[in-house]
Amino acid sequence: MVVLQLRFLLVPFLTSIMGAAQYMMQDAALMNYIDRRLLSLEKRLEKCNQDILDYVEEFRDFSKMVLSRLAGLNSYKTEVKSEVHNLLSRIERAQRDIDYIGSARDSNTCIEVHEDLVKQQLFEEVEEKKKLKLMLNASCDHMLAGVKSLKVVKKTGDKHGSWMKDPGKKHAKIYLLNGSVNDVILEFANIMTFMESNHTAKAHRITLPFPWEGTGHVVYQGFLFYHRYGSLNEIIKFNIQKRKITDQMQLPGAGRIPAYQLSPSTKIDLAADEQGLWAIHAEPEIGGKIVITKINHITMSVEHTWDTSCNSKDAEAAFMACNTLYVVYNFPSGGISRVQCVYDVLDAVNTYEIPILHFPKWQGSHSTIHYNPKEKQLFAWGDGSQIIYKLHTKQKA
Repeated sequence: MVVLQLRFLLVPFLTSIMGAAQYMMQDAALMNYIDRRLLSLEKRLEKCNQDILDYVEEFRDFSKMVLSRLAGLNSYKTEVKSEVHNLLSRIERAQRDIDYIGSARDSNTCIEVHEDLVKQQLFEEVEEKKKLKLMLNASCDHMLAGVKSLKVVKKTGDKHGSWMKDPGKKHAKIYLLNGSVNDVILEFANIMTFMESNHTAKAHRITLPFPWEGTGHVVYQGFLFYHRYGSLNEIIKFNIQKRKITDQMQLPGAGRIPAYQLSPSTKIDLAADEQGLWAIHAEPEIGGKIVITKINHITMSVEHTWDTSCNSKDAEAAFMACNTLYVVYNFPSGGISRVQCVYDVLDAVNTYEIPILHFPKWQGSHSTIHYNPKEKQLFAWGDGSQIIYKLHTKQKA
């Protein structure tokens, strides 16, 4: 009887324990499932965060690249414009040459030159000269007849350098650029201040964002125009008063050989005369002959280019005066400088009648010679000396 009662009591107890164990196993399985799902979600969230970081970094790199490319496009638009203008000019000139060659072929080819074609070519040449005369003030009718005096204003600086006034401004400031590679301009209030001071006293120092190369820079209308050091043919336009670059251009064909054999550091020589801004350089394709280019100083674009008959061999400097190029020659060891090649872009000067013009009382060499159209004087740099030459002029024939 007692045994039977115990059996009845144990059955519910064991059933209760087994039920509790089953529930515990189910809870453990649920906890394990929840843990695995949370771990999976955490890994996916971590990957998502990493992907977002990667996307942000990729976007930043892409943005930098795009901005850099856009800046490059903006800086090269002047170059592209100048190159296109130059190519069109060269194509037109080549087409005229081809037409002329075709019309002037040897008579053995049994092709007669058509009279109308010759007339058309002559008409085009006349029209071209008319356009040039309109572009270049034809009233500029004087030419260099001689160098009448010399004054050594001062001796300061390196063997190579450049000094000048701004012919486009009323002020009397003097600008000195020492050396063939430098980035500091010295600005003096006037020539008396320049003469009285030492190399740096009383001078305003203007630091350029990029150094210059050679000695062929020029100050005109408040801007310094110079060949940028390290570039093949980039010309910088620098606003002196605002101390910043306002424009730049590439001069096609320039920068490969020196403009003058005796001044090898100068690949591009910039000049100013009564007509504005010019560039002088030499090209190997035409045997080292000198090329002159008229530049619009406002738009920094090429207006016209002339291949001259003047050789860069034994040349030390050159300058433009009243549409005319005067090339100065010397000896490699130094001597008396002389002008013995002249090229007038409007053919108003008979170059064969011009005598050789010597620079008086100066035994040495020049690293630069600049013409000042306002004062009709030459500002020269000779072996570290700053020199002024006064000129004899006469009417063009």
